[in-house]
Amino acid sequence: MTTVTAAPPAATSASRPRSRKPPKAPFRDRWLDRKGWSRRVPLLPAFIFVFLLTQLPFLMTLVISMLNWKATRPDLFGWAWFDNFVTVFTDPSIRSQLFFSIVLTVTVVGVSLLLGLGISLLLNRTFPGRAAVRTMMIAPFLIVPIAAAQLFRYLMFDVNSGLYNGLLALANGPRVDWLTRFPRMSVEFELIWQWTPFMTLILLAGLQSRPGDIMEAAQVDGANTWQIFRNITLPHMRRYLELAGLLGAVYIIQQFDTIYVFGGIGLGAANLPYGVFNTLQNANDYGLASAQGVLVVIGSIILATFVLRNLSSLFEEEKR
Repeated sequence: MTTVTAAPPAATSASRPRSRKPPKAPFRDRWLDRKGWSRRVPLLPAFIFVFLLTQLPFLMTLVISMLNWKATRPDLFGWAWFDNFVTVFTDPSIRSQLFFSIVLTVTVVGVSLLLGLGISLLLNRTFPGRAAVRTMMIAPFLIVPIAAAQLFRYLMFDVNSGLYNGLLALANGPRVDWLTRFPRMSVEFELIWQWTPFMTLILLAGLQSRPGDIMEAAQVDGANTWQIFRNITLPHMRRYLELAGLLGAVYIIQQFDTIYVFGGIGLGAANLPYGVFNTLQNANDYGLASAQGVLVVIGSIILATFVLRNLSSLFEEEKR
């Protein structure tokens, strides 16, 4: 009679000895490591150049933002510390500029994303002349911003010769001074026109990266167009929507050209970057203008951080 011995149970993940990472070398040993310096030294010239070009001016701006420095009152020169930042959040006009910067960014990015998603869905279809239509759709984004602002001011919004008033005249409607009656809406409309092609370009790339086998399987299973869009296309496009929105926000929060051409503070449509220009140009207050500029830079850095994280996660998904 033969006896059968049971095989020993496989070692579970809990019973397996975990591989420990080698202990990290002390900072002194890593600092004096020649191999490490052989990798660092070739990068030092580029690091110094980037630091002098970007970080040193920002540090100087940060120092000036803590000074009471007005060109018209040199006798008051001295340290103001955080008084300029307090003024930014307590002064009604500057607070209005800060609020409009947020509203402008959210409105332009949101509407541009919706329009860009709809246009990219149309351009993703096959039809005669699709390449020419795609090129024409991208054209507004390639126009120099200040030239686009001049185009809208004199050819679109002008009271006497503007296109919109011409269309109203054909319908026997009244002439409207768009920049005076609706200054903020005019700025938002022009920026939406200019940034929708950018959103369309990114979202179209996302649509073309959809997995074809999953799309075919959904169609074979009888899913209609709305079900495919809601359950497959939209989840796949989430990363591209986030990327397009964050990239657009980084640039729109720094918008200056359009507001400068349209009249800015005189029309009640000034954002924070234009407020920096106005404080420096008219009030000659270097400290307050620097404090406003520091806040714009901090906001841009926060948005850029989210952009980089989104890009890294997007690349990781593409590798899988």
